[in-house]
Amino acid sequence: MGNKFTGIKKFLSNKNTVTIVCVILGVLVLYFGYNFRVTRSTDPVRVPYAKKTLDKKTKITAELIGYTNVPRSLISTSKTILTNEKDIINKYVSYATPIPKNSYFYSDVIMREEQMPDYAFMNMADGYTVYSLKVGMETTYANKIFPNTYIDLYAKANDSSSKKIMFARLIESIRVKAVKDSRGVALLENGVNNGSPSAMLFEVPNDLFNLLKIAEYVDDVEIIPVPRNSAYTASQGETTVDNSTIRDYILSHAVTISE
Repeated sequence: MGNKFTGIKKFLSNKNTVTIVCVILGVLVLYFGYNFRVTRSTDPVRVPYAKKTLDKKTKITAELIGYTNVPRSLISTSKTILTNEKDIINKYVSYATPIPKNSYFYSDVIMREEQMPDYAFMNMADGYTVYSLKVGMETTYANKIFPNTYIDLYAKANDSSSKKIMFARLIESIRVKAVKDSRGVALLENGVNNGSPSAMLFEVPNDLFNLLKIAEYVDDVEIIPVPRNSAYTASQGETTVDNSTIRDYILSHAVTISE
């Protein structure tokens, strides 16, 4: 047994042997590494493409998408090609350029609904209107009220008869559709604070739109957005007027005009 280990030790201690072994190992590494890279680069990847020309601002549905196999190397050289249909379906073609027939989908021409410039007015239900509330850094809690969250709208008013301040929740559970700066650019994309808020947009029934617009013209009435937690958003309660006293106070400053 001892002689056997001695022979192995002498074999491994021979410089020529070590050199040959290293060369062989190096060749094997290069061979398998090269084959791995070649196989990986030529390995086909399933990629979506447009089955027909898609105009600007088109909503992309599953029926508009076809699939083809392309070499992986094509994907690695073009980082903007989208390969996952989840990144495409129910998204929109950019407002800047259409997508030609048989073209792949690129990340720089695909937009989420809330990224579209006219997002607030897209897919609006009948009987609803977009209401724009003037806001700033203070009233948005330093830009911490995000689109697609549900909040409350409180109202502050000075009761001239009692000389006291009225303060109550006017509207309960209202969804923020967008937050925009003074140029109309949507803010707070991907949960990132990226600008100074100027307007908070809501999609509301026509009767609530009338109430909120009248409140704007009453000098002593102020509408204040109040954020809630994630559970409040998850529950998505019905958007309703919560305080009839302050509602009636606002409406008392307006005259109903018959048709």
